[in-house]
Amino acid sequence: MTDRQVYPPLTLRATGLSCGRGGMALTRELSFAITAGQCLLLRGPNGTGKTTLLLTLAGIVAPLAGSFDLAGADSEAGPQIHYCGHRNAIKPRLTVRENLDFWTQVNGPTGIGTDEALAEVGLGELAGLDAGYLSAGQTRRLALARLLVSLRPLWLLDEPTASLDVEGRELVTRLIDRHLDMGGFAIAATHDPITLPDPGRMETLVLGARL
Repeated sequence: MTDRQVYPPLTLRATGLSCGRGGMALTRELSFAITAGQCLLLRGPNGTGKTTLLLTLAGIVAPLAGSFDLAGADSEAGPQIHYCGHRNAIKPRLTVRENLDFWTQVNGPTGIGTDEALAEVGLGELAGLDAGYLSAGQTRRLALARLLVSLRPLWLLDEPTASLDVEGRELVTRLIDRHLDMGGFAIAATHDPITLPDPGRMETLVLGARL
């Protein structure tokens, strides 16, 4: 993959943002900004709203209060956000390649090719295997491959290292670091440590105790 700058400079800014479900607030009055080349880590115990915050920023859940916006985005540039949830959304009776081809068609073939992406995440030799035979870690790798076949500047990652071994966690770190090199940025909710080669590219937002 290339490490050249491919994205315009964008900034995600949240002001007084409160998020929740069923009318119950899990996060209150959050204000933060993240820009191109940065990674924001969301930390905190289960139930403190990390997933809900990501869903809100992805436009899936409406905020309870406050606002956020993606400054610098071109309205004609198409979708700007990749949301990679903790559920992998893999179809077990499709092959590994067919699963990724499906998501490429849904999200647009703006990144690298299917075979190259599978090789990048360590699944190149399993492309013809039914995805239902993959281990939990391999299934997670397949989900991460979606980030590579369709280029979008903002990655919202919910537990991206879940079910991955040491090598898999290193893969996530490498993918994020390369994405930042390309001018992208990322917000990741994770219980596992993610340490980029340049610590200056990382910030941490700790969400409070469960209400």
